[in-house]
Amino acid sequence: MAGGAVAALVGAGVTVQTANASQDTGAEVKVRTLSVAAAGSLASSLQKDLGSEAAGAFYDASARKLVVNVVDQAGVDAVRAAGGEARVVENTLVELRAARGELKKDASVPGTSWAVDPETNTVVVTADRTVKGADLAKVTAAVEELGGKAELKRTQGEFRTFLSGGDAIHSGGGRCSLGFNVVKDGAPHFITAGHCGEAGSEWSESAGGAAVGTMVDSQFPGNDFALVKYEGDVRAPSEVNLYGGGTQAITRAAEATVGMKVTRSGSTTQVHEGTVTGLDATVNYGNGDVVEGLIQTDVCAEPGDSGGSLFSGDAAVGLTSGGSGDCSSGGETFFQPVTEALSATGATIG
Repeated sequence: MAGGAVAALVGAGVTVQTANASQDTGAEVKVRTLSVAAAGSLASSLQKDLGSEAAGAFYDASARKLVVNVVDQAGVDAVRAAGGEARVVENTLVELRAARGELKKDASVPGTSWAVDPETNTVVVTADRTVKGADLAKVTAAVEELGGKAELKRTQGEFRTFLSGGDAIHSGGGRCSLGFNVVKDGAPHFITAGHCGEAGSEWSESAGGAAVGTMVDSQFPGNDFALVKYEGDVRAPSEVNLYGGGTQAITRAAEATVGMKVTRSGSTTQVHEGTVTGLDATVNYGNGDVVEGLIQTDVCAEPGDSGGSLFSGDAAVGLTSGGSGDCSSGGETFFQPVTEALSATGATIG
């Protein structure tokens, strides 16, 4: 079965705003033209070099360049020497992550999310339509306390996981989407969302059909990924179903970069495209279900898309977790990073 051919989902998002930053006004320098993969590698390398002074980065897809936030002249020089575009901002990643910690302590109510947005150089807090009264006042006060390190946004949708009944990969009356086929200990498996089911649950291609695999690991909340081992002799190519547009071969896993163009495949709404808007996002879906370390995008999704594939070219990037909105009016969706799921389960793309 091709990744994305069977599934479950969750989505939410944040509107990107003008950065709380000043553009570097130094002498014009040569900025390298980069692919998404090269930009991601450069961003990781520069973050290590800048250490505690790192302030985040994002990919400008139209100009094909990496924009790197810095807080001093030493950072400007390092970024220019590497071929990136330096932008002077106020807050380091260390400071923004500390702000996230304060928000987790003071503003974690159902229906909220928060993520570091390098374009605004803030932690963007999003409250869905269910956050009202005392809860909204609590979140607002926590954001105001952080000053220029955080900002509050509202979304008209409701943050939720999108498991639903229907026609795809099934277990116990619920439907989810397959993320990516993988290999563990030489045997074929696939990864999907953890909220789709528990370890030991059996999965089939149709409601009430014969089981094609058994979930051997499921992590939710905290994370949102699961590993299913195929039963018997199954052909499990490393590719994603493009629903009428053929398939996309998947040869590797990649870290997300803000600004990265991505595509999502799921069993309800099929194929949709968008952009990564935030990293290291935390979402409170309610009922104690808080998930951290997610990728935030403006890609839409709906119930039944959960667990489906998020990819960029031949690279696996994420598994659909949850969010708000739909594919008629638009919306935002959160994804479990594939690299983390692979590392935790000991599986590899294959």
